[in-house]
Amino acid sequence: MTTLKENLLKALNGEAVEKTPVVSVTQTGIVELMDAVNAPWPESQSNAKMMADLAIAAHELGGLEAVRVPYCLTVLAEAMGCEVNMGTKNRQPSVTAHPYEKPEMLDGMTKPDLKSTARIPAVIEAIKLVRAHVGPDVPIIGGMEGPITLASDLCSVKSFMKWSIKKPEDLKKVIDFANVAAIEYANLMADAGADIICIADPVSSPDLMSPQDFHDKLMGAITEFADKVKVPVVLHVCGNVTAILNDMADCHCKGLSIEEKVEDVKGAVELTKGRAIIIGNVSSPFVLLSGDEAKVTEAVNQALDAGVGVLAPGCGIAPMTPLANIKTMVAARDKYFQ
Repeated sequence: MTTLKENLLKALNGEAVEKTPVVSVTQTGIVELMDAVNAPWPESQSNAKMMADLAIAAHELGGLEAVRVPYCLTVLAEAMGCEVNMGTKNRQPSVTAHPYEKPEMLDGMTKPDLKSTARIPAVIEAIKLVRAHVGPDVPIIGGMEGPITLASDLCSVKSFMKWSIKKPEDLKKVIDFANVAAIEYANLMADAGADIICIADPVSSPDLMSPQDFHDKLMGAITEFADKVKVPVVLHVCGNVTAILNDMADCHCKGLSIEEKVEDVKGAVELTKGRAIIIGNVSSPFVLLSGDEAKVTEAVNQALDAGVGVLAPGCGIAPMTPLANIKTMVAARDKYFQ
């Protein structure tokens, strides 16, 4: 019998599977699960055991067919010198200050020993705890900020966008620096037991950067990341990525995670065929957070009809999402394949 890990890895390789996997490649911490296993945010953002317990709960209580850790896009940014607000029980951590906002600061960029800095040791320990608990047959997805978003955190989105127009050499310098750290952190997670790495790179979105800039200035770093990380990579970019989907498929990532804002999912599946599989795209805010059983089932059927390779929320699961809706997503997938 095919294991959950085998099924997901086959799907990521574009191979035929009997049942499309249902996972979340994005964050899975919801308040109901925090209460169920006594692992609330922000404590479970930095405590390895709580982090593992909350991640496992989305698999064991929610039915998702992978365990995804951690829950935010600030772990590496914090380790690299950004100041972080750790958030609340229902609000994720966020970057509040940037170490390299001015071009003259870039020559002073230094990378710490990542494996012993800030929350990285807790994430590594959490992955090991998850593996010890679930055994070898359940896939673990390590989540992190992508190199483009990390670079923007290091210098601020404002500087990042300004440099993309006026100082392309400085832009390249901060992206290259960020990518070295991103690759190292991803491989630390892989060595600890992560089977897949998902990078969320919202700053790559056409909402912020032009499709031409994605092609000319951003996709090279993502491609290098995918080539140098030891395990399959999934790329998640927020917003309507239709304009950059073709380039995303050339970044050597196994899967492309897309939101519901991409309306022609079938077209996306066709466009990327043979290069990357499409993951998604059950709306996190409009279906999982605020929908009912009928709405969740309808969204699942639409995604599966369109041919997604992996069924998943379109973006990070909102903390106040009802656990019942996550279970319904899994049940609707099961029913689809009966």
